[in-house]
Amino acid sequence: MAIRFQKPDYIIIYVSDMERSIAFYRDMLGLPLKFSSPGWTELATGEITIALHRTLAPEGQASELTARVPAGHAQLGFIVDDLQTAYEDLKARGATFSMAPEKQPAGRVFAVLHDPDGLGITLQQR
Repeated sequence: MAIRFQKPDYIIIYVSDMERSIAFYRDMLGLPLKFSSPGWTELATGEITIALHRTLAPEGQASELTARVPAGHAQLGFIVDDLQTAYEDLKARGATFSMAPEKQPAGRVFAVLHDPDGLGITLQQR
């Protein structure tokens, strides 16, 4: 079965200061704010969401995922039809993952794949 990647769904930009980054993207660039929280903010940019993800948790501790991705880096996100099948197929073909399919506190399940240069690519099934 061939993996079917749908269009990119979002781009995650890792940030060190959420409020400062919101001010830049919303006020300086004029991107409308979709919603905001201390660790995750989304900007309404049409079909592809730009998400800001704080590199440190509000209490100042790095999460397992963001400890590997410093501020100033970005990650792509794709929707796939069947996440577990995509993960298993890509692993069998030699793909490198830093996170196997895992349920997150918000209820979403995703995995993180890396391209040859280390760029993170989140795979998610909706």
